[in-house]
Amino acid sequence: MSHEERRRGAVVFGARNLGRAVIELLRERGWAVAGVARSDATLEGVKAMGALALQGDVTDQASVREVLEHAAAAHGALDLVVNAAAAYGGDRSGPFGGGPIAQAASDAFDSWAAAPARSAFTFLSATGAFLLEQGTPATVVQATGGSSRRAAPGRGIWAAGAFGVRAITQAAALELREHGIHVALLIIDAGIEPPGGAQPGQALDALADPRELAAAVLFLADQGPRGTTHELQVTPLAERWVP
Repeated sequence: MSHEERRRGAVVFGARNLGRAVIELLRERGWAVAGVARSDATLEGVKAMGALALQGDVTDQASVREVLEHAAAAHGALDLVVNAAAAYGGDRSGPFGGGPIAQAASDAFDSWAAAPARSAFTFLSATGAFLLEQGTPATVVQATGGSSRRAAPGRGIWAAGAFGVRAITQAAALELREHGIHVALLIIDAGIEPPGGAQPGQALDALADPRELAAAVLFLADQGPRGTTHELQVTPLAERWVP
């Protein structure tokens, strides 16, 4: 089956909230989609959307590779791979973001910074290797937050992890673009509206709409080689925007 005849194939790591919205939109547009999660409950939701449900761990290179091989065998090839999975590590019972540097716990860096950067490395390393072997054009989208652009008081350790995600994604984009692999960082400079809607005290207008974020992912996937975006920032109008 030729590239033109088959449905475009996608894999979405992290099938809750943002990932779920991406899967739903791609399915609506006729894509063949695999949703990846660790929990059985999330995977049941993937099946209910009509997507291929695969259990996998984005922090494990062998697991990422296995998922991609399974999805490619089912879809014919992969045109889009998205990492929408949240990466957590260690004990996060202390201040959100790790707290002020001078008062931070001794394990705060491992808890708030190491896990996101390591997850991005694992995802991009395994995905890049797979797509190079596949040998056809594809798009890779790594999601991150606004802390990848700037630090904030009390959240510097968290920002260090997000900066790491951005650096690793930039390097992957530079290394893979000559091979026809488009790597993009989707910077979500706001909280994302949860499945049940805004929580008490949250301003809905200041939260990113998962459906609009999914549309941003599709925009990146639809780009051609003469108009390629490697970083796309999304900020709701009701959220504070800092150039």
